[in-house]
Amino acid sequence: MTALPSSFNGRCKRALKHASTTARAARQAFPTATLRAIEEAIARGEAIHSAEVRLIVEPALGLEAAFKNVSNRERALALFAQYGIWDTEENCGVLIYINLAERQVDIVADRNVGRRIGAPEWQAICQTMTQGFANGDYHNSTLAALDTLNELLSRHFPPRDGRPNQLPNAAIVI
Repeated sequence: MTALPSSFNGRCKRALKHASTTARAARQAFPTATLRAIEEAIARGEAIHSAEVRLIVEPALGLEAAFKNVSNRERALALFAQYGIWDTEENCGVLIYINLAERQVDIVADRNVGRRIGAPEWQAICQTMTQGFANGDYHNSTLAALDTLNELLSRHFPPRDGRPNQLPNAAIVI
């Protein structure tokens, strides 16, 4: 996790970094084929576990949020609520939030998942992605992280017959 700048100049630099990261950057990092592969990976995972996974890619925070030092975690928590990922029957929603401007990943897990999976496992999944992102490999690193996540969730949340898909599998690009 990167420390947020506390000085005025640091906050201005952060805001400019976010202002210069556009929707085009998201389309380049996550083209249609990658988004389709992510959706398929989430669907495959939900066939072997009973958790619900969402992935949200945000090119950048708005200028005000970036300048006010809204952290990646704070933004992920807000999106977790906004998209109703907490609203699953078994409290088993998981959000993977990607902030492209800062190449940061955060995972927010609903309380039932959070009780069973610890921080080291989440950090390893995030690290798989951020290391790949540093090399410009968004496609393979995201899919590898989803494979790891699906395997981890399958150990703790076996599939349940007849359980409907409660959240869409498609990635969201804001």
